[in-house]
Amino acid sequence: MEPFFPLQVYVCRDCKLVQLDQYVSPDHIFTEYAYFSSYSDTWLSHSRSYAEMIIQRFALGSHSLVVELASNDGYLLQYFAQRGVPVLGIEPAANVARAAVEKGIPTTVKFFGVKTAEEEIAISGPADLLIGNNVLAQVPDLHDFVEGMRLLLKADGLITMEFPHVMRLLESNQFDTIYHEHFSYFSLAVVERLFSEHGLRVFDAEELPTHGGSLRIYACHRADSKLATYRLEKLRTEEGIFGLDHMECYRSFAERVKETKWKLLDFMIQVKREGKRIAGYGAPGKGNTLLNYCGIRTDFLDYVVDRNPYKQGKFLPGTHIPIHRPDKLLETRPDHVLILPWNVKAEIMSQISYIREWGGQFIVPIPEVRVCS
Repeated sequence: MEPFFPLQVYVCRDCKLVQLDQYVSPDHIFTEYAYFSSYSDTWLSHSRSYAEMIIQRFALGSHSLVVELASNDGYLLQYFAQRGVPVLGIEPAANVARAAVEKGIPTTVKFFGVKTAEEEIAISGPADLLIGNNVLAQVPDLHDFVEGMRLLLKADGLITMEFPHVMRLLESNQFDTIYHEHFSYFSLAVVERLFSEHGLRVFDAEELPTHGGSLRIYACHRADSKLATYRLEKLRTEEGIFGLDHMECYRSFAERVKETKWKLLDFMIQVKREGKRIAGYGAPGKGNTLLNYCGIRTDFLDYVVDRNPYKQGKFLPGTHIPIHRPDKLLETRPDHVLILPWNVKAEIMSQISYIREWGGQFIVPIPEVRVCS
């Protein structure tokens, strides 16, 4: 029997951390991983821009050590290495880490926490820059992880972390970004409280367009003299106005999610009644939440395509929709393509713009169903 797991989201009445029950262990999810960051051109461009910015802003060079936690296939550290900055990746998925090593990126295959931090300090010394992009949500023991960062960080070092902003998730009905791989969903206020409990201080934060709306926070040791920025204060104020401190903010989201589901199903039923064919683009984790919650299987989607060869020839869990190479679209010429990784919809619509040649249209499901020619 194929295993299914409850997907229930809770909010702590005290600190307002949004979190899941842990039904699936990190070992089960990340020991062998299907996501390779380098298959997204948009994400590579984002990573290159970040590397150039942070190297210049904080004067990083051959004297520095940059450590990335959950470094995936070396997609980001390669841009530091190209500039002569020493790097180290820490990545729990052995299959993904191999791809990084093949790029020449030194990578330790371990889960990160206090134990790993102590081991790496003994080998490589403390880090001038610690990076964690889209990893904090995937950590079940947040205190062990953040304490590990405190230990690994040099006295005057810098931490930057990127994570989807729970305020944008609520605002734009991004319920599909909730899945078992993501144990927690963060606001700036929650991260500031978490870091403070481990002697770390957030001194800057900025909003990013990635993943439907993310935050990048900058942190240091509490004793460090780095000054807090105006945009940090501005984001604190925005979260307060939005109402993240009030439970009603989260209850109303649940009702909007139902409405989004009904609208998507209404649209797809109408399209199928007209005898039209629908294919999907992408096999991301968020797509599986959307499809399983809405009950969309092969009666609606003939197949999905994905650029990642690791996923091709397999099936989406639960729905059993087959995953093919992108050229399958040229063979079957579907009337509509449902974009499951809608956060990179512009990149995808450019890659497969040829569907317009036969009148094909794109479907963007979030925040609510929208058809793009």
